[in-house]
Amino acid sequence: MAGKGRTDKIKGKAKEMTGKVTGDRGKEAEGRADQAKGEAEESLREVHDRARGAAEPMKRRHN
Repeated sequence: MAGKGRTDKIKGKAKEMTGKVTGDRGKEAEGRADQAKGEAEESLREVHDRARGAAEPMKRRHN
């Protein structure tokens, strides 16, 4: 799912801002963690897509 990382980043930013406004350090930290998770998911998706793209020429040569 390509949008999952982006969704986590947006959700995380909202939590972080809510935590800052309310003074809830736990919610703020949870938001930062969600953002990090979103970044990791996007990075993993990018690596996966690049690997798939690199494999295509090799598949064509062997068929």
